[in-house]
Amino acid sequence: MSTASEALARAADTARLAPSVHNTQPWRWVVRGDSLELYAVTDRQLREQDPAGRLMLLSCGAALHHARVALDAAGWTHTVRRPAGEPLAVVQAAAPGPADPAAMRRLQLLQVRRTDRRAVSDEPVAPEAVQAITAAATAGGARLHVLNRDQVLELAVMIEHAGDAERHDERMRAETASWVGGERPAGTGLPDAVIPVELPLTTVAERDFGVSGTLQAGTGHDTAAAYAVLYGDGDEPADWLRAGEALSEVWVAATDHGAAVLPLSSPIELDFTRQALRRMLGEVGYPFLVMRLGTTDPDHAGPAHTPRLPVEQVIEIVED
Repeated sequence: MSTASEALARAADTARLAPSVHNTQPWRWVVRGDSLELYAVTDRQLREQDPAGRLMLLSCGAALHHARVALDAAGWTHTVRRPAGEPLAVVQAAAPGPADPAAMRRLQLLQVRRTDRRAVSDEPVAPEAVQAITAAATAGGARLHVLNRDQVLELAVMIEHAGDAERHDERMRAETASWVGGERPAGTGLPDAVIPVELPLTTVAERDFGVSGTLQAGTGHDTAAAYAVLYGDGDEPADWLRAGEALSEVWVAATDHGAAVLPLSSPIELDFTRQALRRMLGEVGYPFLVMRLGTTDPDHAGPAHTPRLPVEQVIEIVED
């Protein structure tokens, strides 16, 4: 039987697999006995695209969810405190027990999930899968609004405007270039293998990173895709951390139902498009992220996993 600190260190290691904006991995873990502390690393924050640190916190929330799933799978009961400020969260290990097969299945899903920028097929995501994914958002502490056709067209215009604004902003372009393709911090960023050779011709445009990757994205369109907005009642740091947990929960459900997920953060990065999204929601909540849900060609392998920072850069173990 492992000790609490060993279980927490393994959970933090699992959290290295979490998704993050531009694969910045803006988190750091400290293991102190039977507690695991989560901190944001502002050195890996996107200062131009995410000046308020919202997407950084969302990324940290996804990592927190990964760590919790790993503890569940190992049979460790635990509690979580989310203090205002730093650390963002403290996971307290309580007692070990037998491994939970359902939790082990969830962990396996997190280990295989990936961001898929390939074109989706003409087969829509099954209604029961969309229902399960929507329920997962609620279980994770947020909500998911699936867009109707008219709203998808509105979203397409928003993303076009966001893309134009960022392409005309020299500092934003330079920031993207530092994380995508070419030279970038070791273990982070988006390599050519996960970026399409060329952008597919879709109604809602994928993000143009300004580089040509090596991923064969296919010739499909997005007419069969479902688009959704992850949102919540608040706009405080704690709400964005919860949003990341909900995103990770959504990804578990999507992967379990064979749905590919593509997060679209560009309309969140600019105030005018984020406000337009909020109006689309009837101003009943604050948008955290847009995502595309679709099915991909099962006969073709998905993109490679993005690189990860080494353990020693993201996990510190403090001995008693």
